[in-house]
Amino acid sequence: MNPKPISERAAWTMVGLCTLAYICSFIDRYVLGILVQPIKAEFGLSDTQMGLLLGPAFAIFYATMGLPMGWITDRVRRTWMLGVAVAFWSLATGAMGFVTGFATLFAARMAVGISEAALSPGALSMIADSFPRKERGRPIAVYSTALTIGAGLASLLGASILAYAKQAHELTFLGFGPLSPWRFTFLVVAAPGFLLAPLFFLLREPPRGMNDVEGEK
Repeated sequence: MNPKPISERAAWTMVGLCTLAYICSFIDRYVLGILVQPIKAEFGLSDTQMGLLLGPAFAIFYATMGLPMGWITDRVRRTWMLGVAVAFWSLATGAMGFVTGFATLFAARMAVGISEAALSPGALSMIADSFPRKERGRPIAVYSTALTIGAGLASLLGASILAYAKQAHELTFLGFGPLSPWRFTFLVVAAPGFLLAPLFFLLREPPRGMNDVEGEK
């Protein structure tokens, strides 16, 4: 018995969740750039060390892990994989609020890059299996809007949270504290991912290859 394709409503729900996850991923990867000065001041880091954190610690692992993540995507339940990935990079972002120096910052930043590398292979694979070839442009375009939305929100939200934190007398977050403003900022921006991750486990997995009809043009 051939599996039934998911409904149009379910397909667009999946696109919406993947887009939100993509936006969260951009916020989590870019917020470090706003917090450079207080982190440097607390740990006495050099410009070279901060450059490594902002660039290679994330970029090298994000780029290279895309290949194995694509391989995994072809072999596992993609909705569950993305749920785990979102939870893991949110955990890594939150962990940056508890780091003790350059080494732990580098490890947490590396973990963000590795786990975020799973998102696009899984999301684009599910989009391909949820929409006919002639109708994939629009959902991919919606998903791609996260590129600019996420980058913009990272600056806006990060700066707003940091400004609020600097004015507060004593900062705590879910029982953790007292926290310095930059540590508080990491915890706040990580929180939405923990709310989003469980929703992926509720999605129906699109049947693989459903829209790859031989001879379709």
